[in-house]
Amino acid sequence: MTFLTGMSDLSIFLVEPSSVQSQFIEARLGDLDILPPRVFRDGATVFAAMHERLPDLVISAMYLSDMTGAELVEKMRVDDALKGVAFILISSETKLQYLDPVRQAGACAILPKPFETGQLRAALSATLDYLKPGNLSLDGGDIDIENLRVLVVDDSRSARTYSRQVLGNMGIQHIIEAENGLQAAEIIQEQFFDLVVTDYNMPEMDGRELVEFIRGKSWQSSVPVLMISSERNQSRLAAVEQAGVSAICDKPFEPALIKSLLEKMLAPSGQ
Repeated sequence: MTFLTGMSDLSIFLVEPSSVQSQFIEARLGDLDILPPRVFRDGATVFAAMHERLPDLVISAMYLSDMTGAELVEKMRVDDALKGVAFILISSETKLQYLDPVRQAGACAILPKPFETGQLRAALSATLDYLKPGNLSLDGGDIDIENLRVLVVDDSRSARTYSRQVLGNMGIQHIIEAENGLQAAEIIQEQFFDLVVTDYNMPEMDGRELVEFIRGKSWQSSVPVLMISSERNQSRLAAVEQAGVSAICDKPFEPALIKSLLEKMLAPSGQ
């Protein structure tokens, strides 16, 4: 990866089967004074190229000749060498069943096709926040960032990997993972945590049930709980708020927003 000081320093791989679409995207990147990306037409080729030279960011279409953009980012998230590479999807797809796996895997943004330059600028800004968010600022508090203990709960391995990467970039080193709410509840009864980050939709015990357990049955009833979820049902989200979640954030999320939420949630009372 490159040493980043701004958008213009981003090293980008673009995966787009259509030469017309790739030229359009290259032009929009040029409007933002970003160097031309290295262009690929299929997932396998870009995947191999990433192992030879690691980019900062992969921008991909949804439908490639050999895989989908969702499958590409999922492969990246479970590969130790590639799991930290930022990902943006550009697609005209609107169906939740196709977009949700991309959100779950940890995309910095999902852009429509066609998109405006302003939307691309916002997506690249979120990418920079993901790659170099800076440590949490908890001055005046009793919590040492390096010793902060966080439990990440999500049934998606790639989503856990992405969340772990974002938290790690903020200076958090002690992160435990759980695959669902039930497993998380068991861990919470045995270990102390300063923060719980959870998904909503999970088997065994979902995010709402986990929050209810923490607030009503756990010896750590006051631990801050951040929910990061692609759930769009407002009645379900209202039930989570009623259960006592500390904050809710959409997937895909902006790392800068997560950083801001955590600084508020973890700040000493009265600050």
